Amino acid sequence: MTSTFNTQLHSLSFAAFILREIMDHPQEDETPQSRLKQVGMMSILYIMNQGHQALTISNLVEITKLTRMGVSEVIEPLLKRGMLTETFVKNSMGRGKARQFEIAPEIFEKLRAFGQSS
Repeated sequence: MTSTFNTQLHSLSFAAFILREIMDHPQEDETPQSRLKQVGMMSILYIMNQGHQALTISNLVEITKLTRMGVSEVIEPLLKRGMLTETFVKNSMGRGKARQFEIAPEIFEKLRAFGQSS
């Protein structure tokens, strides 16, 4: 029972942290709509991360039903903010390169520090 509670608490902490970071710190030339899309994308990325799914453009297109360009438009500001890191890996066919993302470890470090101070 405790582990379920901890998982829920971690999810709520993550969501609250992301919401505050994005909404309270607008980037130059960024609209409220863009920030809201970023919050939603981070929520999807977190759920994928918890499910051990690869955070790739293709997987995001499949889940969100956005176009590749639509996904990229939301991902770019998150990379700029430092909330995501990006690496290039071989694509599913093993020939070309695919962009793979990871939620920045610093976010989880801040969440752990917050949990210890409570």
